[in-house]
Amino acid sequence: MASASLPSTPLTRRSLLFAGFGLIQHHLDVVVLAGIEFESWGAGRGPRSYLRIHSNEQTAKEALLAHLAARPGPALLVRGSSRNVTVAGGRLDPNRMFTREGAEKSYRRLNPEWGPAEMAKALDWLDRERPRLLERLLPEKGGLLISAHNNSEGYSVEDEVASSDRLHLPRRREPHEFFLATSESDFKKLAQGPYNVVLQSGQKGDEDGSLSRTCARLGVRYVNLEVGSGKLAMQIEMLGFLEKALPE
Repeated sequence: MASASLPSTPLTRRSLLFAGFGLIQHHLDVVVLAGIEFESWGAGRGPRSYLRIHSNEQTAKEALLAHLAARPGPALLVRGSSRNVTVAGGRLDPNRMFTREGAEKSYRRLNPEWGPAEMAKALDWLDRERPRLLERLLPEKGGLLISAHNNSEGYSVEDEVASSDRLHLPRRREPHEFFLATSESDFKKLAQGPYNVVLQSGQKGDEDGSLSRTCARLGVRYVNLEVGSGKLAMQIEMLGFLEKALPE
């Protein structure tokens, strides 16, 4: 299958961001879930929803806004400019909060001064808040959650190989651009294309509290799109391919 073609007009960060913003800004709201502020684009839940969970991943935000201008859908984007957030009085990686075990590991790493009482209080609070967070994040039954991420030289598809059930790596020399899917059916369709794809439908490896593992455990269709930071045109191209490969 040929790679999705890019628009004929030149792409710039400014033109893409403002094009997306101009078309969907009237749907912007701010919601607080598990103590985290999210920009909420669109309304409610739908069969297909979008997420940007690390607020320092600016390319992912710009790509999503440009994408949503052409294909409106509910989206949640963590507000701020840092990778980590403050939840229950401590710093936490927001993509490690979806299980108690994963949240505890992240809290311990980012808050080494905490004692047992502080840790237990934060984890208990998060346990109470997590169901509402997941209810808002997850799509309708049978729907698809698309999460956009950016990475740097320290992380690539090679870090996911050992935890994956199936691999399609036609661009292994370009390891920073890949899809991670939790549904075998979605994996098979994405693997017909020219991009790296891994399937993680099982529970290999240590529990890390990530949303992908939680979706796999719950049987939720989830696709994470990872692209190197700054590669805006590539992230938009891959989002377009994803939509064509996995129609509603």
